[in-house]
Amino acid sequence: MSTTGELDTAAPTGRAGPRRWAGPVAVAAAALAGATLLYVRDPHRPGAYGLCPFQALTGLWCPGCGGLRAVHHLTHGDVVASLSSNVFVLPLVLVLAVAWVRWVGKRWRGENGRMIVLGPVATAVVLGALAVFTVVRNTPWGSVLAPG
Repeated sequence: MSTTGELDTAAPTGRAGPRRWAGPVAVAAAALAGATLLYVRDPHRPGAYGLCPFQALTGLWCPGCGGLRAVHHLTHGDVVASLSSNVFVLPLVLVLAVAWVRWVGKRWRGENGRMIVLGPVATAVVLGALAVFTVVRNTPWGSVLAPG
């Protein structure tokens, strides 16, 4: 409460407060749990994590196909095999890691905000790149981009 008796609705500032760290800690824990699972359980085994619904219905590779295998390879330090499984995963992991570190820095400085926010232009570019990637990886001349 303020000195006038009104409720103070301003966002807390400073480095204190465990709630401020709930988001970054939860994201880090989820990423670590997912990476650990993909480290110990090989997604190369048929049915290990189920089927891709898009691939099962259409017979085509979606932009995420090979993503679990790519992360599995990254957890084992095999960058080339990761890129062979899904070329988008390594850049995505790097962007998310940088975004998370920046998010933690903002929280440390007492700022609020989300981990990553894409504007309309960036969203259109990412979606366009994924669409082109999906089309190319499903053509004979782009088969090198199909999950390996």
